[in-house]
Amino acid sequence: MKVFILGSGAIGSFYGGKLQLAGAETALLCRSDYRTIKKQGVWVKSITGNFHFKPKMVLKSPHELPWKPDYILVCLKVLPEIDISAIIRPVVSEDTAICLIQNGIDIEPPIANAFPNNELISGLAFICCQRIKSGMVEHFDYGKLVLGNYPKGVSNKTRKLAKFFGKSGVVCDVTDNVIKARWQKLVWNAPFNPISVLAGGVTTEEMLSDKQMEETIRAVMGEVCALAEADGHPLPENVVEENISFTRVMTPYKTSMLLDYENKRPMEVEAILGNAVRKAKQMGIDVPHINTLYSLLSMLNKKNTC
Repeated sequence: MKVFILGSGAIGSFYGGKLQLAGAETALLCRSDYRTIKKQGVWVKSITGNFHFKPKMVLKSPHELPWKPDYILVCLKVLPEIDISAIIRPVVSEDTAICLIQNGIDIEPPIANAFPNNELISGLAFICCQRIKSGMVEHFDYGKLVLGNYPKGVSNKTRKLAKFFGKSGVVCDVTDNVIKARWQKLVWNAPFNPISVLAGGVTTEEMLSDKQMEETIRAVMGEVCALAEADGHPLPENVVEENISFTRVMTPYKTSMLLDYENKRPMEVEAILGNAVRKAKQMGIDVPHINTLYSLLSMLNKKNTC
């Protein structure tokens, strides 16, 4: 299996490294950390066992890749200024499957439209990990993946990829309704990521230690559930309680959005909140809490990255 990985941050390094441990031949596209990873690879400190990931190839440009990949693993942030289709076009062949391991809702259409004849796998990572510095990642809780073909179904290539992840110890489930799975993950992402920033830089534990904050979190979750149902993907009745419960017992940590904010990097405001707001307008659903988070975070994102 030949895999081209976009993104040498926590997600790309962790899951890319796991695929290589399972026997895949990997090529990693890097930016600022090219020299470090080219020289020493990536060290992953993990609750499931530390490991070292040295890709077969470390590249500055997709044009350097000497072969066409079986899979492209997209692990970049979902940001308006990043044109993923343009980045991967030089390495896509008719047999290449494109796998998006990214946050947000309704993120697949641009890739599906750009490559209508290629399999598009949508992936959700349920993991607590972060890039500590160039060439070093810490994984401190969870790690499960969910994969499914977009817009629906599970192909043999998707099952094969899931099996490879499983060989390296990653719990990887498949679903024939990945859009529903994305809504289900947004139940957590929509409140916790933005509020961690807007509340002044708080951890998951701190957010749930305040009763008023918990009420707000539950209200945002309820709006996501309403959107999912209106979109034809009703979520389980216990989804809110389930998300609150597992967040209480997880290792307290700063969300990925908060880490981006603190490091003055662009935040995934549009993928996590903006797309939800636009879907709500299309369907005529009132989402006042999500709208408020979106307007506040949009302004903060502009000021933080100026």
